[in-house]
Amino acid sequence: MRYIDLRSDTVTQPTQAMRDAMAHAAVGDDVFDDDPTVKELEAYAAGLLGKEAALFVTSGTQGNACALLAWTRRGDCVVLAPTSHIADHEAGSYAQLAGVSVRFPKSSDGAMDPDSVRACLTDDSDLQTAPASLVVMENAHSTGAAVPLANMKAVYEVAHEKGIPVHLDGARLFNAAAALGVQDVKELTQYGDTVMCCLSKGLCAPVGSILAGPKDVIYRAKRARKVLGGGLRQVGFLAAAGKLALTDMTARLWEDHENAKYLGALLDKIEGVHVFHSRIQTDMVFFTADWDADKAARYPSYMLERGIKVTGLLGGEYRMVTHHDISKSDCEAAAAAVQGFAMEG
Repeated sequence: MRYIDLRSDTVTQPTQAMRDAMAHAAVGDDVFDDDPTVKELEAYAAGLLGKEAALFVTSGTQGNACALLAWTRRGDCVVLAPTSHIADHEAGSYAQLAGVSVRFPKSSDGAMDPDSVRACLTDDSDLQTAPASLVVMENAHSTGAAVPLANMKAVYEVAHEKGIPVHLDGARLFNAAAALGVQDVKELTQYGDTVMCCLSKGLCAPVGSILAGPKDVIYRAKRARKVLGGGLRQVGFLAAAGKLALTDMTARLWEDHENAKYLGALLDKIEGVHVFHSRIQTDMVFFTADWDADKAARYPSYMLERGIKVTGLLGGEYRMVTHHDISKSDCEAAAAAVQGFAMEG
């Protein structure tokens, strides 16, 4: 049975071209730095993102952890939006692994207020206050919004006024570029001293992310990757798919965005369902519903019985995510199922 899987864009299946490339990839031992396909991916990614060097990591969470370990010291403070992925959805790795605290400036859907960021940038002159050593921006943001370039520039300049580097969590970087109408992704990455982007969120690679930045920082990140157990051997099989994710899949993301808008419009016609249209800027649709707790608890199982995989209530909202494996007709089927559920007693 084929399921319509709207839980996330992480569920995309590798394309046939990726499967073929994986089957024929030249490989070596990447810990010994002699996997040619990994080297090819990292060199291509560094150029694409406008950075000196790049590192292939197993996941976005690992890429962000490596960035924090490379930039910060234990006891430092990292400044980022309170609803960012690092703060909310990486199991507190910033504290467990890097040993840093976090400070939250005023923000809305990932766009941080520059003056509030400036107020968060404490130094080490006060023994009672953790010094800020890194600012993190996220684009696209986990709310589905794309942070405007002007805001990225303003935050980047505020950080650099204080000599503090900026890490860009670009798990869905290419979605942000598509939403903002940016032709060259370097228009976004110029505002991050390091940048992480996922290859398996909407780009169909089975595994992996990229961390890119200055050579010395990426060297430290590579050491951190080893400490975290991310030193892999014949990983060129996965890197081959990752290269195709960057060369073949980024230009089609606008299709997912259009499907998300279409799905949002269909859901909004259902009585008792309230869609956050202003946040449908990428591939995510968020909505609330006038369902009591018992009914809300039945929602995922009801949908699954009808061949549709969804997540339940998260932070008071429901989410559906379109991607390569979701068609316009799938959106219609999902909306029809939600309507049937809404009409149930």
